[in-house]
Amino acid sequence: PYSAVSMPSVADTFTAREAKASLEAGYVVVLGGGIGNPFFTTDTASTLRAIELECDVVLKGTKVDGVYSADPHKDPSATRYDTVSYDEVIGKNLRVMDTAAFALARDNNMPIIVYALNDAAGLAGVLSGTSRSTRVGKSN
Repeated sequence: PYSAVSMPSVADTFTAREAKASLEAGYVVVLGGGIGNPFFTTDTASTLRAIELECDVVLKGTKVDGVYSADPHKDPSATRYDTVSYDEVIGKNLRVMDTAAFALARDNNMPIIVYALNDAAGLAGVLSGTSRSTRVGKSN
């Protein structure tokens, strides 16, 4: 495990070089501590680390099964997007993640998949394409 904040008894301090070397050696890399700055959310931290580690995608597990036009818990007429662009998410203020995370992903062409953590198929369902989710990426 790696942490953005020094916790030597728990995890090594994060450096992109060491984390990438661990990935290349076949290890699973677990990251904690955000980015060590209280002004950035875990969404932004996850996106930043995915970019630094040259990951293929950010997987955002949350309470809903994708990005919606409005909060589906408050608005029964909210519609779920199968795919949506970064600019549309930011422009329409679709709040499943913070704007900084979406802008960072957009500026670095890092796709995001938003899915429900409570889906019975779990992460395997998202990765196989059998679970409902939304893919956020470039405009078509």
